[in-house]
Amino acid sequence: MNLRASWVAQTGQTREDTRLTQIGATTPIDPIRARSGILPGSYSGQHRVSGFWLEGKSAMAATLYNGRAAIQGLHPQGVYPVAMIEDTVLTFADGDAQAGRIDLVCLRIYDGSYDSSNKWQATAEVIQGTPAATPVAPAPPLLSLPLYQVAVPAGTSAGKGGINWSNALTDLRVATVALGGILPVMGEVAPGAYPGQYQDSGGALQRWDGSAWVSYPSALGGIAPKGTLTTASYVGQYRDTPQRVLQRWNGTSWLPAFPAPLFAENLDAGYTTSATYSETLLDTSVASVQITFNAPTSGAVLLTYGARTSVVGHATATGFTAVRVTQGATVIWAPDDERAVSSPGDPATSVSTTTRLANLSGDQTYTATLMHRVSVAGIKSWFDNIFLRVDAL
Repeated sequence: MNLRASWVAQTGQTREDTRLTQIGATTPIDPIRARSGILPGSYSGQHRVSGFWLEGKSAMAATLYNGRAAIQGLHPQGVYPVAMIEDTVLTFADGDAQAGRIDLVCLRIYDGSYDSSNKWQATAEVIQGTPAATPVAPAPPLLSLPLYQVAVPAGTSAGKGGINWSNALTDLRVATVALGGILPVMGEVAPGAYPGQYQDSGGALQRWDGSAWVSYPSALGGIAPKGTLTTASYVGQYRDTPQRVLQRWNGTSWLPAFPAPLFAENLDAGYTTSATYSETLLDTSVASVQITFNAPTSGAVLLTYGARTSVVGHATATGFTAVRVTQGATVIWAPDDERAVSSPGDPATSVSTTTRLANLSGDQTYTATLMHRVSVAGIKSWFDNIFLRVDAL
């Protein structure tokens, strides 16, 4: 196997070994150690990492393609850079007669200065798993870089069709880059080593802020792309959503950055005979009309409301529609005839008004409810085409 290393001086390191393995891959995981992984890159530029790609080529054998990697040892050992410039064929043992197993393909370092192998070399190996009803992959050797898990079902052999390569492989490869470089992650989740470190998650550039990976645009005060941010890092942060709604983080939740008007209506006529304001109408499928909203930071909203009103059988009795605003169980704004829309007697008349409500607490939740009454108790006042709209100011 032509896997080269530049740290095996006892066995005669060549000039080619030195040139090929000076890769400068030292993505840190702490002040002393570097991240083990494969150097990114592909021949077409279409893939993040193509080094050490494994592909089934025959019933019980697969080809491990060329690549370069760095493997971190214990603190005093440092980083072992390796390069495989020629593809290598790996052979897998036949499956157990009774149970399946999972084999592990890895790059492995033997360093006789620290282990009992009496060898100084790098190899690509298949670590055979233990057959079991629910097999698990074997633990990787101490000084190694796992590449793939390979499922070997019970009874698998060349004479029985071999390994089903279309679904047998689980890719375990991870990448590493030079100090200060942007790390392409491949599904794994690992903390950063220092604030200001960057990684490419596949969908967004992210920056480590000391406790979490934060989407790069948001770290600059920009708008985080949709699908990249669940919890914000600071109050006032913005994000786009799949629904194309710009949102702002208020410290506990995401709210529309520019709230759209909220609208509610009842097109099924109902009546009341109450001389005091009531939110409930009779003989209608929509008993009440209300909107729950979060107050904007300005603390002010416009309330627009109206109805088509008629009083049956009484020429002078008047129907009123007003709005009540509450915060939880507390009434902020009680219904009042001065702010109401009204219409006396028959025929039915459509009336509406717009009024400003201020002094609300920004980002707090309120509920606006339409209330109705008739000026003469016991007389039916009908309300139809009822509507309520809330606009943030």
